[in-house]
Amino acid sequence: MFKPDCIERGLLTKVMSRFEDKGLRLVALKMLRVTPELAKQHYAEHVEKPFYPSLESFITSAPVVAAIYEGLEVVRVIRDMLGATSGLKATAGTIRGDFSASRQMNLVHASDSAESAAREIGIYFSSAEIVDWQPRVDDMLRAGDEG
Repeated sequence: MFKPDCIERGLLTKVMSRFEDKGLRLVALKMLRVTPELAKQHYAEHVEKPFYPSLESFITSAPVVAAIYEGLEVVRVIRDMLGATSGLKATAGTIRGDFSASRQMNLVHASDSAESAAREIGIYFSSAEIVDWQPRVDDMLRAGDEG
């Protein structure tokens, strides 16, 4: 999910282009306002933590763009591309290292596992909103990397 700071700073297409350049395949995209109820669903594991009110206030402050990407080891690849959670600790060359200086306002939320991804996808998308497609270029980018 591209967070409010990513949208408000006009960085959405820059960040999306990095994922595209890496060869990840976009299969769903939606702009929306996260409600407090959606925030509680999405961040269920954090609701009782002291920082949650600030997190909810931030994530509901402006539109977000929810997205689903597919590709080999997509969860790991995206998390590696994002860098450390805190932009101050993220390595230069990563998305957060290049564009963020905050822990909370760190541009993008990325699922930490396939299981989390499945749960979060279910919060924001119906199956009808996910497009099943395979670009021909995938064969070129991944030749010899299967298995």
